Amino acid sequence: MTTTGRRALLTAGVSAAAAAALSGCTSEEPAPRKPGAAELEAERVARAEAALRLRSVTASRTLLERYDAALAAHPALAPRLNPLRRSVAAHAVALGEGGTTVRPATAAPTAAPASSVSVSASVSVSVSVSASASASASASAKPTASPVPVAGDPRATLRELAAAERTASDAHTAALLTAPPEYARLLASVAAAGAAHAYLLTEGARA
Repeated sequence: MTTTGRRALLTAGVSAAAAAALSGCTSEEPAPRKPGAAELEAERVARAEAALRLRSVTASRTLLERYDAALAAHPALAPRLNPLRRSVAAHAVALGEGGTTVRPATAAPTAAPASSVSVSASVSVSVSVSASASASASASAKPTASPVPVAGDPRATLRELAAAERTASDAHTAALLTAPPEYARLLASVAAAGAAHAYLLTEGARA
């Protein structure tokens, strides 16, 4: 065999050995690990909690929109409605952010002592959701641009706000059944505050 032939044979052998080694390494790479049952359950629970949190925030922000519309239509009601509106705004923040505390000073009125409602509640909830899901939830919970109908009579407006407070309070109470303990305690406090607001907007005003 000529020198050229031996070199060609040697080169072919080296190439075949390299290809075999590469093939062996590739075949030995571990397959992607599938999530276990516990991990899948944890993800399901996290998604359910995120959805519950979004519904709760949406209920409070919808109520906040009604207060803003009422104040825009009837500025004379501001001394009476502003303290309650501040309380509702604080609730929306607390329901949407884990570890947020609604302090009594936040909801304390500056006028109309009969409208004083203070709610102190804290929540420490950690929910594992993707950044995109969180951004989508925040965007969905923002107030819509559609106008909120307001009665022309101030007394009727107060009755409408009281009904909206009861609706939001009922929604928060219903959410208690599936909420984790810490978040459930916050929902209970917010629901109780909503019931108190409804009283102050109607029966409490005539007392």
